[in-house]
Amino acid sequence: MTLNLRLPAWATTGILTLCGMVVSLQQTLVIPLLPDLPRILGVSSDDASWLVTATLLTGAVATPIVSRMADMYGKRRMLLISLAVLTSGSLIAALGGSFVPMLVGRAMQGFGASLIPVGMSIMRDELPREKLSGGIALMSATLGIGAALGLPLSGVLYSAFGWTSLFWSAAAVGAVLLVTIRLLINESPQRTPGRFDVVGALVLSVVLVGLLLALSKGASWGWTSGRVLGLTALSLAALLVWVPHQLRTREPMVNLRTAFRRPVLLTNLSSYFVGFGMFLNGLVTTQELQVPTDTGYGLALPVAVAGLAMVPGGLMMLVFSPVASRMLNRWGGKPTLITGATIMGLTYLWRVFNSDTVLEVILGNMFVSVGTATAFAAMPALVMASAPRSETASANGLNTLVRSLGTSSGSAVVALVFASLTVDVNGTVFPSARAMDLSHWLGVAACLVSVLVGTLIPARGHGRKRAPAPAEPAEAETDRTPGDERPAGVRP
Repeated sequence: MTLNLRLPAWATTGILTLCGMVVSLQQTLVIPLLPDLPRILGVSSDDASWLVTATLLTGAVATPIVSRMADMYGKRRMLLISLAVLTSGSLIAALGGSFVPMLVGRAMQGFGASLIPVGMSIMRDELPREKLSGGIALMSATLGIGAALGLPLSGVLYSAFGWTSLFWSAAAVGAVLLVTIRLLINESPQRTPGRFDVVGALVLSVVLVGLLLALSKGASWGWTSGRVLGLTALSLAALLVWVPHQLRTREPMVNLRTAFRRPVLLTNLSSYFVGFGMFLNGLVTTQELQVPTDTGYGLALPVAVAGLAMVPGGLMMLVFSPVASRMLNRWGGKPTLITGATIMGLTYLWRVFNSDTVLEVILGNMFVSVGTATAFAAMPALVMASAPRSETASANGLNTLVRSLGTSSGSAVVALVFASLTVDVNGTVFPSARAMDLSHWLGVAACLVSVLVGTLIPARGHGRKRAPAPAEPAEAETDRTPGDERPAGVRP
């Protein structure tokens, strides 16, 4: 049942943004528990780490599949299904009381990753054009906001109410959102008829699982181990099968012809490096705040205090998203993306020489977050400017997936740096000051590449000019998105 109300733009944006916030919180939900989970569940530390990996894997697989199904079978329907799976997973983890149920629950929570691209596609269909950029900016910012706020929030809940409270709270929020969306969000009339590409979905799943397992487990298994090399080879072999299949299939899982359009391809490539830089920020900042002062760079803050020191970064993403929206409306997607990546890169350069005090570390985290919010606001707008309306969810899903691959790569590279450059403090090994400096320089390099790629994005929504097609003024205006700098009347 739906009440068939025409919600004001702010209400639609608020509901969908809360969905995005729930998703981003899942990424950091169990991190405060990781030191205690082996004792709580009676497993090894390596087994406990699968509670993070499982969510990453299912999220990566679910995002392109659910996004494609949203374009075909209904965006609101797939939003509800994904949210129901996430909520059910939270309940299973809360009630299970042992490792296997928690692992299953965490894997199910990963399905929520698709809520962000599907939510953005609903915004494109439901919001007036002048409100769309604000909704996109806020929805994009939830990825960073949740990551920054999730750590202190999870720590407080765990300390006060025990580990099951994390999953009970996720289930409660999920249930409220399920009812709210069911009653208040209307189904989009935009559909892409056809048959779902089951083979393409299965082969893509093999590609993603192989690649992400190799990236996430390479540090513990060994980068040259048989498992890592075998998974990488399997992923590449599956990719060589998947790409020709997508190009031959009449109704592909991912429309590679759209994905290979110059604006979309370059936006996704730039997004990869922004995702790399965003995740690197969280890893490096946590180390700088928590490790002992004897390392030469650490500030030795307690875990709870360090978590609170991360909060301003998340709040900056929330506060700055309206500013990013105005930049998007005034300048367009390309300049906004370049500006955001430039802010990130310059901040990392500043941090190479200014990370000696808590204030400097907090400021560095905040300004990287400002750049991230700005760049994230531009990405979906640029993608939607070149993607047909019938492929909005799947195109955004691919962009979200590419960003996730960037964050996974950032995690793997930083883990390798931290493991290679170490210092011993009273018998405990920590990353050295050289590791921190190298990580900051990696942030500079990633953001520089993002800027350089961003400059190659065509100024218009398409790589070539088209003659304006005759259209009703209202219809032409509806099809334009904030990142689309084409004249009114030029259709995707």
